[in-house]
Amino acid sequence: MTPMPMPVHPGRIIKREIEARGISGHKLSLELGIPPDRISKILNAKRGISADTALRLGRYFATGPEFWMNLQTTYDLDMVENQLGEEIRRRVHVAA
Repeated sequence: MTPMPMPVHPGRIIKREIEARGISGHKLSLELGIPPDRISKILNAKRGISADTALRLGRYFATGPEFWMNLQTTYDLDMVENQLGEEIRRRVHVAA
C-alpha cells in the first residue's frame, strides 16, 4: 500500500493565519488568554488542540470551535492510520 502523505497539524494552519495577520504567537496567546508556551507547542506541532483552546480559537478567528476540533481529530486519525492502519486491517475483521 502506498504511504499516505504526512498529515497537516492544526498548528500549521494557525501559523499561516497569524502570519497573514502579521501577529506573533505571543500576541495570539495574549489575545486568547492562554500561556505562550501552549501556543508555541501547538505552532510547533508538539501539542494538540484541546476543547478549551478550540473554543478560544473559534471565537478569535470567528470559525467556531468545531472547526479546530475537527482539524485536530483528522490529524490524530491520519497519524494513527499512517502508523497502525495496516496492522489494524490485518488483525481486526469486520463483524459478520
